[in-house]
Parts: sequence; C-alpha cells; structure tokens
Amino acid sequence: MSRVAAFLHRRAGVRLALLLSAPLAWLGLAYLGALAALFVTAFHSVDTFTGTLNRTFTWANFLDLATGEVYRTIVLRSVGVALAVTAIDLVVAFPMAFAMAKLAGPRTRRWLVIAVLTPLWASYLVKAYAWRVMLSSGGLLGWGFGLTATVLTLAYLWLPYMILPVYAGLERLPGSLLEAAGDLGARSWQVFRTVVWPLTFPAVIAGSIFTFSLSLGDYIAVKIVGGRSQLIGNVVYDNIGAAGDLPFAAAVATVPVVVMLGYLAAVRRTGALESL
Repeated sequence: MSRVAAFLHRRAGVRLALLLSAPLAWLGLAYLGALAALFVTAFHSVDTFTGTLNRTFTWANFLDLATGEVYRTIVLRSVGVALAVTAIDLVVAFPMAFAMAKLAGPRTRRWLVIAVLTPLWASYLVKAYAWRVMLSSGGLLGWGFGLTATVLTLAYLWLPYMILPVYAGLERLPGSLLEAAGDLGARSWQVFRTVVWPLTFPAVIAGSIFTFSLSLGDYIAVKIVGGRSQLIGNVVYDNIGAAGDLPFAAAVATVPVVVMLGYLAAVRRTGALESL
C-alpha cells in the first residue's frame, strides 16, 4: 500500500487520471453515448404501415427537415425566441448584478444572492403554470398569451442563470479601476463602455450560453403558455409521442446541437471562452 501511495505521490498525472476516470467514463456513456445513438437513429426510418424501425441508412429525415418550409420557420422561430430571452435576461440581470456586486453591503449582498437563488428551488411546472394564470385570458397580463408569453416565461425561468455569472464577473472587477476611470474624468457611460463591459464580457457570454441553450431546447413552457406556437422542442416531443417517428425526432433534435456548436464557435472568435 505504501508503494502505491509513493508511486501516486510522484506521478501527478496518474493521480489526476484516476480522479477523472469515473466522471469521464460517466460523461462518455451517459452524454456522448446518448448523442451518438441520437445521430445514428436520425439516419433510420419508420415503416409507415407497421410502425417498426427500419435501420437502413437514409438521408430522408434530414431532407424532409431541410426542404420543409414549416420546419425552417420553426427553427428560425426557436432561435429568435432564444435570442430574445437572452437579450431580456441580460438587460434585467446586468443592473441587478452590478447592484449586488458593487453597491450592496456584504450582509445585503448575501440576502440578494439568496433571493436570486430562491426561484430555482421552486418546481419548474409551478412557475410555468403561475405564468399561465397571469397570461391567460382574464389574467393580470392576458394580452400576452402565445409566443410573447413563451418569451416572458422563459426569461423569468432562466434569469438566475444570467444573474449569477454576471454577478461573479462584476465581483472580480476591481473597484479601483472604476475609481481611476472616474478620476480621469470618464462619465458613467464611458466607464461602462471602456472598463466594465470589456472585463465582464466573458461572464455575459457564460450567462448567455445558459439562457440561449435552455431556451432553444425547451418545450414544456411552450406547451403551457405558448398557445399554438411550435418550437424545436415541441416538434421533437410530438414526433416521439404522438407520431411515433423516433428517427425524424432524432433528426430534429440535432438542430439545436448544431446551432449551439455554431453559437460557441461564434463566441469563441471573440476570445470570451478563453477568459472564462
């Protein structure tokens, strides 16, 4: 036993490999393995008469997805909703995070962090149905039922995921930089544009990855408050459940994966990912 301990003490790489072996194996099996199965299934088809799975390779699902105007509309609508949710959350989250990080005292800051985290402890369905009550006809905001309701509901649901990364980024921002900018005569907007925004941009990117990806793949909120609106998640759910067309559902499910890869590639060009 002592020899093993001595060997591990001298081999930091071996220690790290042993520590990471279990989580990496689980990641490979549960996540990457599931994605691989998803992509493989997307190239299969379903027999229209028997409903059985035909494992013969085919591009038919992707061709239907690419040529169907309704699916292009749904993809664009889903991306638009995800971008709108991300923009709303950023506009709401940044001043809140700034007040928490730079204006509130230590005691108040702790309570504000708790207040931001508290909605995460409530059930997703409870929060979504609460918004349905407010946004349905006769509710407090009855004018918003439909796609507008979907954006508002998702913006509320994912707001903490934007506040917390931005708050962490602002908390690491030295107050001396803000004071120095003020001493040099910079106005508030100039301080924000030249000091605050560049240094907290990686944190904003981190928050946007959460809000954008979660909104892009969501289907429950759309079912509850979206009326007749259809997003990518609903198409996947309906084809798995009602239609029983698992291969086409798998093909549709690859769309948010590709969109997120494109989004990550775009933000990587800004250098924000390296600064996280």
